[in-house]
Amino acid sequence: MQNVQLFDNTIEENIKVGKKGATKEEIIKAAKKARIHDFIMSLPKGYETDIGENGGVLSGGQRQRISIARAFLKDAPILILDEMTSNVDPVNESLIQDAITELAKNRTVLVVAHHLKTIQKADQILVFQKGNLLEKGMHGELLCKNGYYTKLWRAQYEV
Repeated sequence: MQNVQLFDNTIEENIKVGKKGATKEEIIKAAKKARIHDFIMSLPKGYETDIGENGGVLSGGQRQRISIARAFLKDAPILILDEMTSNVDPVNESLIQDAITELAKNRTVLVVAHHLKTIQKADQILVFQKGNLLEKGMHGELLCKNGYYTKLWRAQYEV
């Protein structure tokens, strides 16, 4: 998700990429789950707003949430998410985190992340360095090991 691919079209059509035959109700439901519906409705043309090439009129976080709405609409059993919270402001990061938590329910999700809060609630965290698996476990387990993951966590979140 780091480089979200959006098209020079409306918000509705960009979300609909997730499911070509989607109804307006399905699109709205997906947007609500992705925490982007309220923003869309604040726009003068709502879902019919043209977003320009690559979503140029949107912030990075808004583009990410449109991409998440696509994923909700597609309802795939397996998702791969790459740096979904990189380059977004704290408000969008929180909205994206909430949406991803809901999106991850009842499916397999592989998340590539450098912001460790993104994976804090994961069932299994694999910690790699230079292509080598160093540690694996849940967030709390990894912190208790006081290894490389703990070092990374402290560097990011402890002053």
